[in-house]
Amino acid sequence: MTTGTLYLIPCTLGDTPAEQVLPQHVIDIARRLKHFVVEQPKTTRQFLSALKPEHPIQSLHFATLNEHTESRELEGLLAPLLAGEDVGIVSEAGCPGIADPGADLVNLAHRRGIRVVPLVGPSSILLALMASGLNGQCFAFHGYLPIAEADRNKTIAALEAESAKRKQTQMFIETPYRNEKLFAALLTRCRPQTLLCVACDITLPSELIQTRSVEQWKSQPPPQLNKRPSLFLLLARN
Repeated sequence: MTTGTLYLIPCTLGDTPAEQVLPQHVIDIARRLKHFVVEQPKTTRQFLSALKPEHPIQSLHFATLNEHTESRELEGLLAPLLAGEDVGIVSEAGCPGIADPGADLVNLAHRRGIRVVPLVGPSSILLALMASGLNGQCFAFHGYLPIAEADRNKTIAALEAESAKRKQTQMFIETPYRNEKLFAALLTRCRPQTLLCVACDITLPSELIQTRSVEQWKSQPPPQLNKRPSLFLLLARN
């Protein structure tokens, strides 16, 4: 039997209307699918409802894949695909597989010979890098930094040193309610000439993307970052 196709479906990064950030082709595919693997069924239902799916939302099948999913459970998530049904992965991070547990299922799909199709949509990581003015030829995304202050400061110093050595843009995120602590730590630990970009609420009306040197950031009121989804990018300058 021919297997189904695994579609990686980007979602909106907030309340932005889907047609502003997703091509019609992506919307059409999401509308017709019956099977989904998702991080949060509730938010995925809201996302799909706004797209006006071809099938009643109550008839759609949602399997959960998040940071608590064990590797032994992944095989079961492939069952519709192995039965010939197409499946869509929808994450909470914009693009499935990027800073997202969906990558584990994609890897298994490749091992089972299942066709994987990535669809175009907003990636906060790439959008922030594009708008930062920092080095887009050499960059690294590190996810979350350590919570403990000493470990976080050690990591910041290591990232800045690596950036200076390789001329590499370093990218990372924080839980929204800890954004301001991380921002303050960056201003304290980084060198004055290091460039720091703050990108928050990407694609939303409240979007803020600014790149300044650490010295310049210190000379002005800090941005309001509390509870706003944000990325931080730094590039050390010698």
